[in-house]
Amino acid sequence: MPFSTDRRKLLTGALGISALALTDTGFAKTAGDPRLRLLPRFFTDLEQRTFRFFWERTNPATGLVPDRWPTPSFASIAAIGQGLTAYPLGVERGWITRAQARQRTLNTLRFLARLPSGPEPSGTAGHKGFFYHFLHLDSGLRYHETELSSVDSTILFMGMLFAAGWFDRNDPAEREIRRLAHELVERAEWDWMARPDGGISMGWHPEHGFIERIWDGYNEGKMVYVLALGARRHPVRGDAWNVWTASYPRFWRGAGATRRLGFGPLFGHQFSEIWIDFRGIFDAPMRAAGFDYFENSRRATWAQRAYAEANPMQFELYGKNVWGLSAGDGPGNYLVERGGRKAQFRGYSARGPLGEPDEFDDGTLSPPALISAMPFAPEIVIPAVETLARRKDPRLYGRYGFMNGYNPSFRDPALKPENGSVDPQLGWVGGDWLGLDQGALFNSLANYRSEAVWRVMRRDPTVIRGLKRAGFSGGWLGAHGSG
Repeated sequence: MPFSTDRRKLLTGALGISALALTDTGFAKTAGDPRLRLLPRFFTDLEQRTFRFFWERTNPATGLVPDRWPTPSFASIAAIGQGLTAYPLGVERGWITRAQARQRTLNTLRFLARLPSGPEPSGTAGHKGFFYHFLHLDSGLRYHETELSSVDSTILFMGMLFAAGWFDRNDPAEREIRRLAHELVERAEWDWMARPDGGISMGWHPEHGFIERIWDGYNEGKMVYVLALGARRHPVRGDAWNVWTASYPRFWRGAGATRRLGFGPLFGHQFSEIWIDFRGIFDAPMRAAGFDYFENSRRATWAQRAYAEANPMQFELYGKNVWGLSAGDGPGNYLVERGGRKAQFRGYSARGPLGEPDEFDDGTLSPPALISAMPFAPEIVIPAVETLARRKDPRLYGRYGFMNGYNPSFRDPALKPENGSVDPQLGWVGGDWLGLDQGALFNSLANYRSEAVWRVMRRDPTVIRGLKRAGFSGGWLGAHGSG
């Protein structure tokens, strides 16, 4: 068994977290990377539990990762990409061996490479090198009428590229990982996914063609364009990044030190940043703004806390240490009377502060999104996570760490939630862990700890080429010349 059983004894009390575990920043090191940045000891248990989601819930023969658990579900290609990123990091932390991670990665890539592809509405896993958003957990084929997803394929490809960069030894298995990863990434026909104006469609359905909406504005779509511009076989045209940034004027929020490209849900400031180190590199809009995209994410994180302190909707507990609006599970679609006015609640939904693009606030907070903000603003994330960990609700933290969502304001036990449970004093807590968010949490913490993902991806030729074609320069990118 690769996991140390005595670590579970760290958990005591309401959430199993002792005061010492929360406050002692002397972090007892595992047999992993000595460069790890210190965090309160609780985080070690959280990271290990979160990693175990991928190690225990993934089919080891196929590498298919469930979208969620324990609710029965399908496989998520984005969760597979997060898992491919997480396995080597588990090696660095000493929780599994390199041989174990190598075999799991190789099985995943071999399985994906063998899946059928084509324009047919069923019996395939993808088309034109892209994969369907969700796949059947047993066969790996398209799940129902889900879309061929450009962004979820990108997350999968990013995981593949990270694996190719991390498994760098000159032995047959690791050479095969590199070969399969690059072959799968280069199959994607980005020039086909691009629309006539140069923008990249959000996806395609065999039943009715391309999704009309393209990736633009400001959100997690930066990585889509970086990969599309960096592709060798089927890149998009050189002005595609201009299509992505053309609508930026509608997304600026704040002034002075709070000025930023706004997007309500936290994940939009976090997902591209898992694999791309934006510190010190600038494209034309950010060069004009005078700060980089990493700083933009930092400002967006602080803006979330400021919104929670203002709490315009008067939801329970919101404050400087209780925040984290993003996408994820919620209690369900209900219109409820609260304080003399109607409050709209949702099930799975994107959520963000009022006044931001994609605004919606029903009091549901996302622990994974809060924790994924660690690289940008640890000074406010750590106290918020400690507050969350002290919350006297045993439903909130379990086998794989924090549940996907909670809402202290949804307290009516007569309302049956879509997921999770309702307590009349403590409110709603979700009942699932979601693979995409588990990976974002774990991999973001790894970047904060030791730049574990960034230091590999800063060497990736596809990412470097994509950033340069998008007009980025400066910082670490300057070390790679002008080509």
